[in-house]
This record gives sequence, structure tokens and C-alpha cells, in this order.
Amino acid sequence: MTKEPDFKTEADLCAAFVAALPKGWTAYAETAGYDILLVRAEDGLQIGVEAKLKLNAEVVVQASKEWGHDATAEGPDFRAALVPAGQHVRGMADICAKLGVTVISMTHPDRIEQRYGWRPPAFRPDLPNKKLSVYWNGEEREWYDCAPATRCTLPDYVPDVGAGRSAPVSLTNWKIRAIKLLIIMERRGFVTKADFKHVGIDPSRWTRHWLDRGVDRGQFIRGRHTPDLKAQHPTNWAQIEADFAKWAPAEVAA
Repeated sequence: MTKEPDFKTEADLCAAFVAALPKGWTAYAETAGYDILLVRAEDGLQIGVEAKLKLNAEVVVQASKEWGHDATAEGPDFRAALVPAGQHVRGMADICAKLGVTVISMTHPDRIEQRYGWRPPAFRPDLPNKKLSVYWNGEEREWYDCAPATRCTLPDYVPDVGAGRSAPVSLTNWKIRAIKLLIIMERRGFVTKADFKHVGIDPSRWTRHWLDRGVDRGQFIRGRHTPDLKAQHPTNWAQIEADFAKWAPAEVAA
């Protein structure tokens, strides 16, 4: 009989996993359709991770999505299902192997005991190592290279959101452009159609529904329906604002 997981939520599971990542890996939460998109700094290798408290068909389908249907589609190099230790069901794991999905078994931090001066790893298997040309453990294959034509597009900033939440908030490239627009408006007091063009956003929805008309013709100001992206992404907002001189229109950055 499989014991109940120690993790109360998938968000807790993801947080523990991210905290245990080895040096050289960056976790992009809620990116490219995955709970976590891991990126290896050394060479950009990617692992798309879907998390569940039980290794079931749902997480297998999520982790293996879109592989093999479109040879030109973006995708990670490897795909994985993250589950608590003790939820690694053998039969389901065999199905994962046939689909090219690695099962990552995560031990709850409170259950990791140091023995004889050695601390067991928080999760198994180890993440792919660039020094290995094939990822094997004895006779069992651990990682399955999907060899995508193109890797997943990453946002310019690492998302300041948690992974595995029931109603996830993602940091998309559109949202980064929207934050830039709002920062211009916050600094100058208004934006114009030229600002929309500069950051690369279609003004239609903004000018019709989200912003109010300014004092002068052609100016738009914050209204009661303007998205509050500063509250939604406080860390990313601060990072983007710190880079203001790099991306802002010349007349505003001066």
C-alpha cells in the first residue's frame, strides 16, 4: 500500500523541489505550459516539469504533451513528472518510460535524515549532467532526450511566481511589455500610441477598456480597469524598472 504524501499541496511540492535544485539550474515557474521549466545555465538545456501529489494518468499526459505531433514545435529537451516519494507506482512509471517522461521522486525535507555524515539527495534521479552523453543508471534509462527543433522561449526575467498553484499566474513576454508600458505611464503620467508601438503592444484593448483619456488629445492615463501588474509581479516590476534606461523611449529615459 502506498503511503500518503507528506506534501499538502502541489505548490508545497514544487517549492521544496526548487529549493533543492543544484547550482547551475534556474526554475522558471509556470512557463511554456509547465509547472516548472528548468534551465541549465551552462548550455540552456531545458526540462519541462509537471507536478502532482500522485503519479496518475493526468500528470503523465500533461508532462508528455505535444511531443511527436509537430516536428517544428518548441519544447524542452526533457520532460518529467514530479511526485512525492512513495507515490512512484511501478506500472505507471513503466508507462512514463515508454512515453519518454522521467519520474522525479521528491522526499519531504522533514523526512531527509543524515546518516553517517552523509545526507541523502532530496530527489531522484539526479538532473542530467552535461558530462554524460547518455543518461543511464545501471540498466535503466533515466532521461529521454526529445531533441526538440527549438527550445521553449523564455521570458526576459525569471518569473516571481510560485509553481504548482491551482490558479497559476504566469509571467509572459506580453506581460513584460505591459509592465514596461505601465512604468512609462507611472513616470510620465500618461502614455501615447507611440509608447504602445515602442514596447510592442496592440493598443486596442487598452485604449477601449483599460485606460482613460488624458487631458490632451492622444494621451491615455490609468483608469479603474487598468491591470495592477505591479501588485501581481512586484519583484519583476522592480527588475524591469531597474532596466528602464535600456528599454524606455529616449525622451522618457533622458
